[in-house]
Amino acid sequence: MTSHAQNKKYIVVLDAGHGDHDPGNVGNGYREKNIVLKVVLEIGKQLKKNKDIKVVYTRKTDVFIDLWKRGDIANKAKADLFVSVHCNSHSSNAYGTESFVLGLGANNKNFKVAQEFVQKENSVIKFEKNYKERYKNFNNSAESKIGLSLVQEENLDKSLALASSFQKGFKNKLKRKSRGVKQQRFVVLHQTYMPSVLVELGFLTNKSEGRYLNSKRGQKQMAAVITSSINNYINQLKLNTVSVNGDEILADIDTPVIEDDVEESSVVFKVQIASSKKRIATKSYNFRGLRNVERVKVGRYYKYYYGNTSNYSEAKSSFRKTKKKGYKSAFIAAFKDGKKVSISEALK
Repeated sequence: MTSHAQNKKYIVVLDAGHGDHDPGNVGNGYREKNIVLKVVLEIGKQLKKNKDIKVVYTRKTDVFIDLWKRGDIANKAKADLFVSVHCNSHSSNAYGTESFVLGLGANNKNFKVAQEFVQKENSVIKFEKNYKERYKNFNNSAESKIGLSLVQEENLDKSLALASSFQKGFKNKLKRKSRGVKQQRFVVLHQTYMPSVLVELGFLTNKSEGRYLNSKRGQKQMAAVITSSINNYINQLKLNTVSVNGDEILADIDTPVIEDDVEESSVVFKVQIASSKKRIATKSYNFRGLRNVERVKVGRYYKYYYGNTSNYSEAKSSFRKTKKKGYKSAFIAAFKDGKKVSISEALK
């Protein structure tokens, strides 16, 4: 067993917001669509120096891409990461960077507080053909599609970690004001099935910040911070991925714990497909057709397992099946006498 997966290309999808007839915000005469495209192309240029990363762009020129299409590009590419780059605006002299991840359960109060900002980013929808039909279920879709919600929640911790890394880099390396990491229901994030972050580089409506972001120096510096964070993120993925008999498997890096209600008296393997604070009925329709899903409560979380077996080959078969079902972050977990152990220890 090797320490990390060999010859794997990690796919990063870079999304430059807006484009063509949708200029984004035009504070102080600057055009958001042009600035973010230059930053994204610079990020891609720097990322390509990492032989383990494959870069995919939602756009490389001044064209308009539907919001649903941006997510679709990432999903079809089976991306490991999606990063959408934007510039902010406000009627005040606000300034600073912000990073956003998908808000899975924002309440009405939170929606009202940020309604103006979220509507501004989501307003791009009106440029799309047939947008009313395409997005008619957007406000309720996360709640109505439990399986998708679980996948998105599984990715949330990774998204938050990367978003925090962006903000720390902007603050510590570039001395930019950090406005923090926030959760909102942006359509472009809602459409993706992998860890995803929307980053606001700053406010074009602030003269000083707009001038900086419109400069080649500012664009290169912001791109360098984002690139560094993405490289660190991918390196961590590599460390957490093992290759067992030719199969690439995301390793379980949780601290071993005693699981409630587990009575196995020998080594068993299971595929963890999700971890959530939600107690979901283990019906097949909640888990993309997977039957006999097991739910185990660990602390404040419920963990959902598939394919309880003492045969490691059968476990790998179950693992591949869950991957085909779309559980990208699924991994094989091993237990001995009810206690979680490493796969290598179990195989001994």
